[in-house]
Amino acid sequence: MKQHFANLIDEEEAQIDMTPMLDVVFIMLIFFIVTASFVKEAGIDVNRPEAATAVQKDRANILVAISDTGEIWINKRQVDARAVQANIERLYAENPQGSVVIQADKKATTETLIKVMDAARAAGVFDVSIAAQEE
Repeated sequence: MKQHFANLIDEEEAQIDMTPMLDVVFIMLIFFIVTASFVKEAGIDVNRPEAATAVQKDRANILVAISDTGEIWINKRQVDARAVQANIERLYAENPQGSVVIQADKKATTETLIKVMDAARAAGVFDVSIAAQEE
């Protein structure tokens, strides 16, 4: 009888508990999902001007597009010029390390570009760049 109980105890001790490993895997998955920075698209394709000094900008999370007709697009939707500041404030609150990149079409007016830049600075974002293509 003692032999029988000894065999049962050995079998129970030989099993591996997978619960702690699964907990660690799920915690790592949640960590990577939360810390990943998501790129938000402006919503339209813009024919950007060329520049010899164009450089790649990392961490550009707030993209604002200005079409050739003066339409302003943020987050895949058209935005009125008066609502640009509020939209940038909301996106900047979601990601304070991000910067604003304005993708202005070659034929967009300077007036619209200046309005968007002023709205970004009024929203508290001073890292504002204008997108260009390398020559």
